[in-house]
Amino acid sequence: MKLSQFKFDLPESLVAHNPADKRDESRLMVLHRDSGKIEHKIFKDVLDYFDDQDVMILNNTKVFPARMYGNKEKTGATIEVFLLRELNKELRLWDVLVDPARKIRVGNKLYFGDDDLLIAEVVDNTTSRGRTIRFLFDGTDEEFRRNVEILGETPLPKYIKRKATAEDKERYQTIFAKNEGAVAAPTAGLHFSRELMKRLELKGVEFAEVTLHVGLGTFRQVEVEDLTKHKMDSEQFIIEQKQADIVNRAIERKKRVCAVGTTSMRTIESAVSANKSLKAANDWTSKFIFPPYEFSIANSMITNFHTPESTLLMMICAFGGYEHVMHAYEVAVKEKYRFYSYGDAMLII
Repeated sequence: MKLSQFKFDLPESLVAHNPADKRDESRLMVLHRDSGKIEHKIFKDVLDYFDDQDVMILNNTKVFPARMYGNKEKTGATIEVFLLRELNKELRLWDVLVDPARKIRVGNKLYFGDDDLLIAEVVDNTTSRGRTIRFLFDGTDEEFRRNVEILGETPLPKYIKRKATAEDKERYQTIFAKNEGAVAAPTAGLHFSRELMKRLELKGVEFAEVTLHVGLGTFRQVEVEDLTKHKMDSEQFIIEQKQADIVNRAIERKKRVCAVGTTSMRTIESAVSANKSLKAANDWTSKFIFPPYEFSIANSMITNFHTPESTLLMMICAFGGYEHVMHAYEVAVKEKYRFYSYGDAMLII
């Protein structure tokens, strides 16, 4: 398939800049992938589609406050530093993006916070905006992370055109987030409230947790018309044996196995055994899923509404069927569903 086949017109007014008042009261579009039938619901109605011994696979990665603002030595110019991932804990080496990049060279020092709570030195160039920096900090790892917490902002995507607030710290995080390491939220999971999860549990629905630390590659634009030539960024993922067992039991019983979000789907599709079951893993994946593709583990999924020409939309089309999904997106635009991270949800069954 070609990149241009995933184009659609999305009015700017449909981009959600704020979350719904209540997590589980976003709108929910239900798409039946066999017939293409569409239903319009509220997210908490998801309860009606799941039953005893069905399994929902959740990504329990935790977003850390990755966006920081520092001042360059001598000039005092403000520089945005976006922490991508820690390369070495002992040396406090980090992979980062800087903006404006043209001002930042190897050897430059950056000062963070009014009283220079953290100081970093640029040690290498990685890409046009990418740098490797070393934080010059003598305290414990706990103290270092506390300072990052104080100085860092919730890394809202750039298309949310406002400053991050205290509310975002809570709302741009799933209620089941545990393992810190993501620079973007696994957004399908944002719709789950404690009450809804309790009600699903009472109905007998089981939850299996996996971890995929979402990187900025999630938002990277596809720049080639021929999709086979697009390279995904690598992201770390972990599946524990106990969680794989929960999923495999449901597969054996022919129950509904639901991947909550594209990140959960990518994780499980990166750890399929020869007999089409889920295996435990601690690895990195750069898997790119686009039509046609045969899925091995999940037979349903929950996802948000994604950008035109994004790798996320391509995965959804592979799962729900290209024609069905593109038609559903047309309906979503017409019915004014809200798009992207803080937007509405879709259940594909």
